[in-house]
Amino acid sequence: MTFPWLDAPAAEIPNTARSLLGWRVSAHGVTIRLTEVEAYAGTGEDPASHAHRGLTPRTQVMFGPPGYAYTYFVFGVHWCLNIICGREGEAAAVLLRAGEVVDGIDAARGRRGNVASHELARGPALLVTALGVGREANGTSMIDGKGPLTLTPSADPVLAEAIKSGPRVGVASAHDVPWRFWIAGDPTVSAYRRHTPRRTRQPSR
Repeated sequence: MTFPWLDAPAAEIPNTARSLLGWRVSAHGVTIRLTEVEAYAGTGEDPASHAHRGLTPRTQVMFGPPGYAYTYFVFGVHWCLNIICGREGEAAAVLLRAGEVVDGIDAARGRRGNVASHELARGPALLVTALGVGREANGTSMIDGKGPLTLTPSADPVLAEAIKSGPRVGVASAHDVPWRFWIAGDPTVSAYRRHTPRRTRQPSR
């Protein structure tokens, strides 16, 4: 199985991210239609990328091959899921931020609780929870059907005019880069919260 974005260079990661809207990601009886994604380049020009400083044991998966999952733990509580893009040796990834559960709603609710349908995967951590994946998915192919996750194209592609872009969320560096893409008006898109730098506590007198 091959798709054009698998051969796209890391420098084209914004276009790749945009093209993945409407695709479906499946795992453990749940399928989610992607409605919001976020691009990260590891070319040395994107300080928000985990691969910005180069190859490490953690970021090795980001350098390819493309089509593989990159999962990481945040705040000691949540897992996030990325799809590796860019040619092998060029680090780039697309964070899967939100989506609509289109199959396996009961299974998703079993993991997420009795929440409204549009809230089941409304945010990167909630999307991963609904799918029921975590560390074990890291470094596995999302394309060949052998891993816990499967990524498939949409039978009904998202029209270009329906896609919006804006600042990224939850990063301290380069947060104003407009590499977050979403389907306009879709209720499953997560709420935007602008990055607010932490204030340095002043020493007491």
